[in-house]
Amino acid sequence: MAKFKFWMLSILTISLLITSCGKTIDESQELVDFLESADSPINAESIAKYITATELNSEVLTGNPYVIDVRSADDYNAGHIQGAVNVPAAEVITHLDAMDVSGYDKIAIACYTGQTAGFVTSLVRLAGYDAYSLKWGMSSWNAACASSLNSNSKNTYATQFVSTETVKGAEGELPVLTTGFETAQEILDAQIATVMASGFGEAGITAELVFANPDDYYIVNYWPKNHYDLGHVPGAIQYTPNEDLLSTTFLKTLPTDKTVVVYCYTGQTSAFMAAYLKVLGYDAKSLKFGVNGMATDWAAEKGLTYWSASQIAGNDLVQ
Repeated sequence: MAKFKFWMLSILTISLLITSCGKTIDESQELVDFLESADSPINAESIAKYITATELNSEVLTGNPYVIDVRSADDYNAGHIQGAVNVPAAEVITHLDAMDVSGYDKIAIACYTGQTAGFVTSLVRLAGYDAYSLKWGMSSWNAACASSLNSNSKNTYATQFVSTETVKGAEGELPVLTTGFETAQEILDAQIATVMASGFGEAGITAELVFANPDDYYIVNYWPKNHYDLGHVPGAIQYTPNEDLLSTTFLKTLPTDKTVVVYCYTGQTSAFMAAYLKVLGYDAKSLKFGVNGMATDWAAEKGLTYWSASQIAGNDLVQ
């Protein structure tokens, strides 16, 4: 069954501290404890979930997936995956809440390059749906849809990568949340709605802006340590995927008074993580296109994941 719940609470934003039985509710801690517990709608250690174009095409041909395309109506109408429905990114959870998707094998969300879909899928999974983001977006589905990734794959900053390690910040406090709710589920629903409304447009940041003003950001390199040691953005701090952004490890080393910029190989995993961190209350952004937007040739030389024409599956488009 693709759907874990069939409801979502309405929200009311109230900027005050809630007390219950005379005790102040620490909303941030309530939420983190919930998301890292067995009761969480997703596994906080593995937030990002993908499906490749080849895998999804097989599902379309032989299974029963529910595919949501969040691109513009014009681009959707020009060519889309067979059976896909066109839903604005900000309305995906509302759309799913209004229907019964229990009969579908899988929920897949597609955008242009995988970044908006990663951001949306992170929130959809937090809302209780077993959803997957199409890896590389529609760029990997058919060459006719690949212009965005092709034009944004650059090697501009490869010569500026460094191997010098920057240590993590000192452990501090979690961000302060003031949704006005008392239970973890209510707090989570309120935060999801807020982040969904703000969208990936607000959560994405370009390499040009980061390299021009590096001191303005706490830059998270979301790669394994051995890949970080090959070279990274100057000043970036290494956080191991699926391990280091838990309260039991290094989550609290992220600053609450500075914008946290997460980057990965493609921009898709960092979009997942930016959404998750924003739900926790951090001012988080995803570096658009990841290493693909900074050092594609360098990534190829180092054997890292990068965008190339070989990623295009050549699947059919329908109108």
